[in-house]
Parts: sequence; C-alpha cells; structure tokens
Amino acid sequence: MTVRSPGGNQVKNADVAWDAFDPIAYVDHNYRDLQAEDAEILPILRDHFGGHFQKQDAGPVSGIDVGSGANLYPALSMMPWCDDVTLFEHSPTNVEYLESQLDCYDGNWDQFWSVLCKNETYGSFLVDPREQFRKVVKVEQGNIFGLEPFGGRWSVGTMFFVAESMTSSRAEFTLGVERFMRALAPGAPFAAAFMEHSKGYYTGDKFFPACDVGESEVRASLRPFSNDFEVYRLKTEPKLRAGYSGMILSYGWRGNGELSQQKRDIPRLRAVRSV
Repeated sequence: MTVRSPGGNQVKNADVAWDAFDPIAYVDHNYRDLQAEDAEILPILRDHFGGHFQKQDAGPVSGIDVGSGANLYPALSMMPWCDDVTLFEHSPTNVEYLESQLDCYDGNWDQFWSVLCKNETYGSFLVDPREQFRKVVKVEQGNIFGLEPFGGRWSVGTMFFVAESMTSSRAEFTLGVERFMRALAPGAPFAAAFMEHSKGYYTGDKFFPACDVGESEVRASLRPFSNDFEVYRLKTEPKLRAGYSGMILSYGWRGNGELSQQKRDIPRLRAVRSV
C-alpha cells in the first residue's frame, strides 16, 4: 500500500484531528505482538537506562514519556528507577487508553517487560511490575509545545515516534525535539525513536502526517542539547507498514548549558517532583 497525504500540503500539528486517533487499532497493529523493530530497540533501551541507574546513589527520580500515544514500553523501561513517571499525551483518545492501563495494564505488554528483564538490573526488580506501574505512573494531557515552562524538570525521559509523527513541518519537528530535551535536567539519560523518511501513516482509516527526516536531521535536532549521544539506525528491515524507510533510535545524556561532556558515573539527579 502506498501512503499519500490527502491534499499533499504541509500539515501542522494544530491542523490534525487528534481526537480521531484510534489507540486500539494502533495497539493491534503495532504492539499486540512484539515486532522485530521493538525487539531490536528494547535491549539498547534497557542497557542504556540500566547501565546509568545501577551506578547511581539513592535519590528521587522523575521520568517523562513525551507523546506516549498507546505505547507503554518506554514507561516500563524507566519505571524501576523512578519515583514517578508522567505519560504526557495530547490526543484525548490516547489519554483515555493510557488511563485504562494504569490499574492493570493489558497482557500484551508482558512480552516487552520480559525483554527488559534480560538485563539483570531489571531482572532483579523485586516488585510486581503492574503494582509498580500503578504506583508511580500517571497520565497528563498536554501538547509537546506546552512543555516550555517545565525546563529541567525531569531526570530521565523518552520520546518515541512523536516529533516526526505529529506534523509534516520541519520547523515543528525541530521545535518538538527542543521541547523534549529542554524538559530534561542536565545529565538526564534519554532515548528517542524516529520513523525514517516517513510519508505519513494511517490509524484505522484516519491519516496522520509525518515529517520526512533521516539520521542527519535527527543529529542536528539533538546536537544543541547534548554532546554525548548516539544515533543508531535499526538493522531490521522496514516491514511494519508502508511509507517509511526504517527506524532511528537516539540515546544519550542531556547536556548542561555549556554542553560539557556528560559522564556515565554522574551523581543521580534530584529533579523537582511533579505537582
């Protein structure tokens, strides 16, 4: 199937009917089963966060997943280390889905947690993951562009398939990455995933826009906020849907104002708790 944006004109985030996003169709297509792309992403994600936090002293940690959509595994990857995790989501239908998962998330997410647990820092986690999820995770409705007042608030963060999948505007893509990165405290570990050269996508019968970006655009968007990060193009062939050429995962540490080199043994950050 060829993916074409209706009309072919630039579509900005504010132009999209996000209340028409179908989270059940999205989960059924992307996360009902563990896809090869996510099976490649999860070990990198768990080793990055696990390697960071196993070296840190005790202290409060606040996490944020920006643009959670109907995807729980970024939150699961941060959950063992966090006193609180905010699922920050704009779409009302996605917010409703996320809220439905708080008390006892669906069984399909167990396969994602199982992959995380292959790292001993997750595997030795003694609390039942559903109990911990219920305890620390909360949902907050908001637009990514509205993160500006919360600079440096969170001490770990994720953003998966958001900045390039909410607009076809390159300026809005860049601003979205900026808002995510500025929401993190200096030294905060982060991970962000992007659809490479996406032409847009359908959820159910509704089309949603995308910004055409590759590795160079991802690097350029992150470079002002970190000088210690990797940009990794997945080896998995793009078979999830039509209209993209691959996936990109970036992970590293938020820089400080002077972008000095972040060390992997930095002290655990004491972020301001959510209110």
